[in-house]
Amino acid sequence: MELLPTIWFIAIAVLWIGYLFLEGFDLGVGMLMKIFARNNTERRVLLNTIGPVWDGNEVWLLTAGGATFAAFPLWYASLFSGLYLPLLVVLVALIFRAVAFEYRGKINTEQWRNRWDWAIALGSTVAAFGVGAALALTTTGLPLNANGDRVGGPFAWFSGYALLGGLAVVGFALVHALAFLALKTDGEIRVRARRWVVRILPIALAPMALWAILIQIRTGNLFSWALVLVAAAAAIAAWFLARSGSEGRTFIALGSFLLAGAASIFSAVFPVVLPSTIDPAFNLTVTNASSSDYTLGLMTTVACIGLPLVLAYQAWTYWVFRRRISAAHIPEGHSVVPAVAEFFLKTKP
Repeated sequence: MELLPTIWFIAIAVLWIGYLFLEGFDLGVGMLMKIFARNNTERRVLLNTIGPVWDGNEVWLLTAGGATFAAFPLWYASLFSGLYLPLLVVLVALIFRAVAFEYRGKINTEQWRNRWDWAIALGSTVAAFGVGAALALTTTGLPLNANGDRVGGPFAWFSGYALLGGLAVVGFALVHALAFLALKTDGEIRVRARRWVVRILPIALAPMALWAILIQIRTGNLFSWALVLVAAAAAIAAWFLARSGSEGRTFIALGSFLLAGAASIFSAVFPVVLPSTIDPAFNLTVTNASSSDYTLGLMTTVACIGLPLVLAYQAWTYWVFRRRISAAHIPEGHSVVPAVAEFFLKTKP
């Protein structure tokens, strides 16, 4: 097995795991806007917990996609063309979610806020489900022919594995978001989030656990099975820690469950990057789907320079905004006059 393609397979796996960890809890906070928050003040608390970091978290998605395109162009081409429709829906959902963050507070009326709250909740749910479905299909396969083209109609990708992957990421995002809210807020929201974590954790993590186990049954090895055991131990620890009220350790334990569980999936499918459900001979691997050694070498140099900078500024952002938020920190709502309108009002004779 060639060294550089293997290194970049591991790097892309790390990027996806980083995305699921960071974007996971902020997508979950978005989902909780309508089912957890009880009033506008609580919804504003939820938004303020992720307000400084949500767009930085999405950098991991862009980097994962870009790294796949550069390091494994055939993997990128087959995956993104085969999943064109669901990934388009994910993109639209992320756009609606981002717009809703910016527009929700512009007009101080219940009707206006309610529309954008639904945009945040539905956009977050659809995005999480779509990303989970895509990752599940990356590890279980698409109907690819010898050229790497998808065979079948626009919904040939839909399967039980896609549904399972979508539910896995949605479930993890919800429980990780609740752990994050318990860690980041104070008052009634903090107490309720701690209570919800204990209640939903076993159900929320079940789809991801099932996904990991099914992959192990198909192509697992001793190392990947060991990682499944680590993930199981982390999930059990998270539940007991949540019951005891240890918020920071609960959040870390859930992150450890994701890290070990996702790593077990990626290590089980290696060296295949995208299986073909038509014929194993059509599988894309780290060898036949990778770029040249020159390209991978150049990418490695750039990554060694750029990645520490990204990690540094994200760590700095989380440190600056580390304090808890409560309803007492939320000022009264008010409408915002657009700058252009304000200019014309001032200059009107």
